[in-house]
Amino acid sequence: MENRTKNTYIKRLKYTFLLFSLSALAVLSLNTSCKKALLFSKGNLAFSKDTVVFDTVFTTIGSTTQQLKIYNKESNTVVIEEVELMGGSSSPYRINLDGLQGTAFSAIELEGKDSLFLFVEVTLNPNGGTLPMVVEDSIRFRTNGKDQYVILAAWGQDIYYHYSNLSGPSSGWDLNEGIWPNDKPHLIYGAAFVDENKQLTIPAGTKIYLHKNSFLYVYKGTLNILGTYENEVIIQGDRLESDYAKVTGQYYGVYFNEAKTSTIEYAIIKNGTTGVHIEKDGGNGANPTVRLKNTIIQNHARYGIMNFAGGKVDAENCVITNNGFHAFINLAGGGFNFNHCTIAGYATGDGQLPAMGISDFYDDGDNILVANVTGTVKNCVVYGNMDGEIAFNLDNVGTNTFEIDHCVIKMNTPGTESFYTNIIWNQNPAFKNPLEFDYDIWSTSSLIDKGIATTPLVDKDIRGKLRSNPPDIGAYEF
Repeated sequence: MENRTKNTYIKRLKYTFLLFSLSALAVLSLNTSCKKALLFSKGNLAFSKDTVVFDTVFTTIGSTTQQLKIYNKESNTVVIEEVELMGGSSSPYRINLDGLQGTAFSAIELEGKDSLFLFVEVTLNPNGGTLPMVVEDSIRFRTNGKDQYVILAAWGQDIYYHYSNLSGPSSGWDLNEGIWPNDKPHLIYGAAFVDENKQLTIPAGTKIYLHKNSFLYVYKGTLNILGTYENEVIIQGDRLESDYAKVTGQYYGVYFNEAKTSTIEYAIIKNGTTGVHIEKDGGNGANPTVRLKNTIIQNHARYGIMNFAGGKVDAENCVITNNGFHAFINLAGGGFNFNHCTIAGYATGDGQLPAMGISDFYDDGDNILVANVTGTVKNCVVYGNMDGEIAFNLDNVGTNTFEIDHCVIKMNTPGTESFYTNIIWNQNPAFKNPLEFDYDIWSTSSLIDKGIATTPLVDKDIRGKLRSNPPDIGAYEF
């Protein structure tokens, strides 16, 4: 790979743990004649949870921090005689009590009706297995000679680890070809590259997790992601806690730069910055740069798909939804061909734009790049919560070529251009639950039986369900 070219793109792509300290000090009240005795409770402690669970922790990678709150619900002060991590110094867990790190603590006074925090982290060693493992320990609390325990449990998972130090020489970058095994997840830290004239295949069932600011990058090579129905390839961030299930921007995305024709089939790509970024074509002639089939691209901070500077994308039976800006954006030339796709703009951010944005130019502030665009959209629904869900911004209006046929489109002012044919304007597609990413349709949908058979025939929907004749518009057949 040409270092200067790589470094240029990396520069463009690259854009506390707080410790709580609570005091539980006994206060002695003094007067001129005597010292008042402090009253101590004989009651038990209470805890915010009886088990601290980590789900899922990758081996060798430290966990997030979990917190446990310890309560004294009595009126009087309680002395916690001992707090002990039972695994001691050999435990994979680490605890921090009231700002102090260690494995054992003693003589901790906790005032009545007060509480303190204990923080827990864990780092697991690889076990050589492919299945998740449970690693347990416990914390013992002794008060008034009585022991209480809080269980620690972590689901650990061995991984294939891909690391590139992008600030170092390219000789230390993670270069990939052949077939990735799918018996364990793959974790990308920094970047994983597919270099010039190399080919990487990712088989069905592979799980790919990316750390913050990480990406999978194809430079003049070929990437084939080959999932199957109900055994998809999953691409998402590495924060697997439930709180992160719908958080966007957890990693950069999958990038194709002058790539040879690549395939993404039956994949779920979610929660990144841009799901699929295509830049320039790798000299593929009539073939696309990237061919997507039966794939879900959802919940990205910026774009679901970005096609830039001559890239070409074909998408069939794809669901591209709930992205922060555009579900699909085309800039500065290239081509796109969408058939039986659900393209929707139901995002919750303030910067939401129409589901599809199409432009033949790009202005980076120093230069303006202009090139013709060729685009076809058939049997697609383009809908969302904006008044208009397709936006054109064209410099060379007469030299671009578009065909938009047999689609359901939301547009406050229906388009009058000749490339719109057989369009159903502003009729409710009756998605089941777009805010929860469910784009299957109800029986009242305007999409049912409104499509047209195409060549080649798309005879099944994204779930493998046979399509009727005429077919339903969008990725789902009712």
